[in-house]
Amino acid sequence: MSKGGRRVRIFSALEVANICGVVNQTAINWIRNGHLKAFTTPGGQYRIYAKDLASFLEKRGMGASGDVLQVMMENANWNTFLISAEPSICEHIMREIGAILPEYSVIYAGDWFETGRKITEEKPGYILLDAELPGADVSGIVQTIKEDPFFGKPFVILLTDGSAQLKGNLSDPRNKYVDAILSKPMDMEKLKASVKGFEQHLTAAITA
Repeated sequence: MSKGGRRVRIFSALEVANICGVVNQTAINWIRNGHLKAFTTPGGQYRIYAKDLASFLEKRGMGASGDVLQVMMENANWNTFLISAEPSICEHIMREIGAILPEYSVIYAGDWFETGRKITEEKPGYILLDAELPGADVSGIVQTIKEDPFFGKPFVILLTDGSAQLKGNLSDPRNKYVDAILSKPMDMEKLKASVKGFEQHLTAAITA
């Protein structure tokens, strides 16, 4: 998938049928019965946005194949890196990330309200969350981000000093939806290694 920006992908009913392993008429029936959201072209053909197909597939538990993963991942903006942390440290982290990962557009949010807004509007492919940022249930937010196909299945990195709701241990059940945990002060080389690992995983999932 290109990192040059987000592209909106649209599927035909036949493509949906092929992804789901059904005949074309079944996909059409899903649309006509209101199970799968679609629009019609001037010629009367059904077309489905990737985000709507992703939501449909998620609800039906059809999220294992490479085609399905690709559909879901296309909802995320994979050239954008969001930092959610106290404003006093955001600028420093932004400069550091910009230096080690210059191919990414780095944005930040200084509180949980702004974090939610930017995740919804920007759909960043990579999210660095400060676990000590006050005012929210960190584990609940991470679970929502990871479970809802609207957000495109981004990679979530937790930054913690070990005293927050989520401890610095991926084996903790509360960290089920976290992809990596970094301790404060953040080791930028570990962050870079984590992101490069995520990039490889993303490429492998899409090309599988």
